[in-house]
Amino acid sequence: MTKERILVTGGTGYIGSHTVVELQNAGYPVVIIDNLSNSNRDVIDGIERITGIRPDFVEGDCTDLPVLAKLFTDYPDIKGIINFAASKAVGESMHKPILYYRNNLNTLLNLLDLMGPNGVKGIVFSSSCTVYGEPDENPVTEKAPIKKATSPYGNTKQISEEIITDVINAGAPFKSVILRYFNPVGAHPSAEIGELPNGVPQNLIPYLTQTAIGIRKELSVFGNDYNTPDGSCIRDYINVVDLAKAHVIAVERMLENKSDKKIEIFNLGTGNGVSVLELIRVFEEATGVKVPHKIVDRRAGDIEKVWADPKFANEVLGWTADSSLADTMRSAWAWQCKLRERGIM
Repeated sequence: MTKERILVTGGTGYIGSHTVVELQNAGYPVVIIDNLSNSNRDVIDGIERITGIRPDFVEGDCTDLPVLAKLFTDYPDIKGIINFAASKAVGESMHKPILYYRNNLNTLLNLLDLMGPNGVKGIVFSSSCTVYGEPDENPVTEKAPIKKATSPYGNTKQISEEIITDVINAGAPFKSVILRYFNPVGAHPSAEIGELPNGVPQNLIPYLTQTAIGIRKELSVFGNDYNTPDGSCIRDYINVVDLAKAHVIAVERMLENKSDKKIEIFNLGTGNGVSVLELIRVFEEATGVKVPHKIVDRRAGDIEKVWADPKFANEVLGWTADSSLADTMRSAWAWQCKLRERGIM
């Protein structure tokens, strides 16, 4: 049976590219739209090397409604959307809030505006555990209260979830699965794709691997005075391939009407909280490579500790995060080494 086409916005980015691989492996035809603001066109080559299929690619900005409308005209068979087109760094959002609100919210509004008239059945939305703010207790379930966001980035995720809910409750003819990620890390085991942000990395692991290989002088650990066992922040680090596979299940669930609900929300994490200092230790033990690091002041917008209760996703989606943290760290290092071999980083 031929599967229906999926539009992946931001599909040359970190999570997007891994999800395209898993979609194509599952038999879905894919079209990517990306403005390449935090990725590059070479990612398409990596996807093709892994899957043997070159996804269709449109270079364009999802905040530009005419560009997005033309894409739906050119690909009238799009039936599902996975939206990754968003700016995603907590720290950067504190300094560039307008960029985050404009990019993240206008993209979503444009997509929702075009879905009904173009017969799209559903959208998988890339949300975040930041919607829980500083949680009252860990692990965090989907029933935990939504707290005031600690950053503009987190606020865009909260607002986006509210927009999707309002639009669907108003009678929109499509469904949505909202996936609240914890902290995606690692790279594809082939080392053909991984996390490679443009410029200085805003996320922990690419900065860590770039430090380990000598590109950066040292890694900054933001604070060692939190109420945690070693004083550094605690997160739930999930392998990016495990995360990508959950999107394929979510798409299938929407397109095949496996749920009567028009909106479903799932936490995606491992269920294990790991501190920043512990993560550095796991990386060093897994790879045998030292990571020069120093303790600096806390970073505005950071949450002290948060990790997932993934039982709902485990039971309802039949999905689990299977990869060990050590294997995930080895995959991140293999990707960094591959970049060095290619003369990229």
